Amino acid sequence: MNPPQHYARGTLTDDWLAVIDRYLIHQRAGGSPETTISTRRQHLQHLARRIECGPWQVTGDLLLEWTGAQTWARETRRGRRSTFRSFYGWAHGRGLITVNPAIDLPRVNASEPTPRPAPDRVYHEALLHAGPRDRLILRLGAEIGMRRGEVAVVHSDDLVEDLVGWSLLVHGKGLKNRTVPLTEGVSIDLRNLPAGWAFPGSVDGHLSPRWVGKIVTQLMPGKWTMHTLRHRFATRAYSVDRDVFTVQTLLGHASPATTRRYVQLDQAQLRRTVVAASA
Repeated sequence: MNPPQHYARGTLTDDWLAVIDRYLIHQRAGGSPETTISTRRQHLQHLARRIECGPWQVTGDLLLEWTGAQTWARETRRGRRSTFRSFYGWAHGRGLITVNPAIDLPRVNASEPTPRPAPDRVYHEALLHAGPRDRLILRLGAEIGMRRGEVAVVHSDDLVEDLVGWSLLVHGKGLKNRTVPLTEGVSIDLRNLPAGWAFPGSVDGHLSPRWVGKIVTQLMPGKWTMHTLRHRFATRAYSVDRDVFTVQTLLGHASPATTRRYVQLDQAQLRRTVVAASA
């Protein structure tokens, strides 16, 4: 056996690029959404630049040591583990390696729910400073609860009129579509756009999800992001009648447990409950 070749840190070599592309072709053939493919490419390219060896020279001990040395947040760690196990599981199944180095990566438990709804002040200030396109992006996140990847691919063909108003066919994660009612203001803005993509760009004719997120982050500086607008929507929607299943449907979640992670409970309601219980 040839001795392991040392790779310079920060280098993305041809052998890594080639095998990452092969793996992602397999993912795409299996119906994985482009958002997932993009995320896994990012995870694997980061690994390739930092692990300092070829893809088939990575051992279980090396991968464990490297991941253990990272200062990732828990949800980041969960995502990387999922990608590495998927990648090396594919390689093992294809006979490219005889031992899967990711098989024993320890399970990472989900973090406790920490919803961070963007405050009204932050949201309304962003609306004031946004142009028409960016204002609509903000509203789709805050008023309709859409993800950045869903906003990026809004198309005029997705507008649906029924007996009570206008709705939007939202193309969600995992190729799961859902139909979400639109507020009157958002439906007017969308219907006034030219036919085609709502947000034209260079990725198959529309903006990329990353660029949509960047637009929102620039309008809401600090810790506030597109995802915190989704938390804002979830929190406000839940407060209407405290029906978690309705909110789950609107957000496109597979489980109400996921929806719970988005909802910040009303502090005044919690206080009233404590006072009532102590009476």
